[in-house]
Amino acid sequence: MDAGTFAAKARTGEVVFGYFLLLDSPLATERIATTGYDYMCLDGQHGLLDYAGWIRGLQAIDAAGAGVGIVRVPSAEAAGIGRALDAGAAGIIVPLVNTADDAAAAVAAAKYPPQGIRSYGPMRSGLRIGPDTGRANAETLVLAMIETPEGIANVHEIAAVEGIDGLYIGPTDLSIALGGTHLGDPAIEVEFAATLVRIRDAAKAAGKIAAVHTSSGDLAAERVAAGFTFITIASDLMHAEQIARSHLQTAQLAISDSTPKPPTGESLGTAN
Repeated sequence: MDAGTFAAKARTGEVVFGYFLLLDSPLATERIATTGYDYMCLDGQHGLLDYAGWIRGLQAIDAAGAGVGIVRVPSAEAAGIGRALDAGAAGIIVPLVNTADDAAAAVAAAKYPPQGIRSYGPMRSGLRIGPDTGRANAETLVLAMIETPEGIANVHEIAAVEGIDGLYIGPTDLSIALGGTHLGDPAIEVEFAATLVRIRDAAKAAGKIAAVHTSSGDLAAERVAAGFTFITIASDLMHAEQIARSHLQTAQLAISDSTPKPPTGESLGTAN
């Protein structure tokens, strides 16, 4: 899928599923990218990747020939946004957007003049999005994260900013913003659910994308049913831990059952 097709699909409200990448592991990224996700997001805010890691990850996603690569940038600072886009990202997720001015600054950093202030230097993006500046402006998605008390209070003003394509919810930071101590804190359960609806409705009212991060396919399905259309499912680091633990726990069950059983004849795999 090319960037233009992806942007059009997301902006028209068609459901797209994505995956978060925290690790600088191009081979793993490439394999995961072949599984059918519409987008893969490299986490430049909390992930374990430097700028060279962004480039390696975006190359791996492109090599898989399936979905597009996007980046959660560290902040709304113009240089970081420009570097993510120059590396070939089809879009950005911008954290800590608290006001309409913050949102406008993020848009300006992501767009070439006359719409913005992005400096021209498509060292890699010229192969993927551009190098025509008008095309790049049209095909680049900009999502604003709503994750602070101030951002929640200003959500309608943020959604109305021209050039903001959608509102993205990070559920853990949103929980903390509402006074919780962790994701799933029962003390804020009702308020959390109401705030999800508030952000979703602000996006829909402005004709923008309602986006959210989830921890599992089951929860992603629930968010689709609730009207979200841009949905990230978990992350590479989370899944590596979960799968490693689940296989160990299954194997450990054999310790409590000492009755010998014949081998199943299954393949020994590639490690021999």
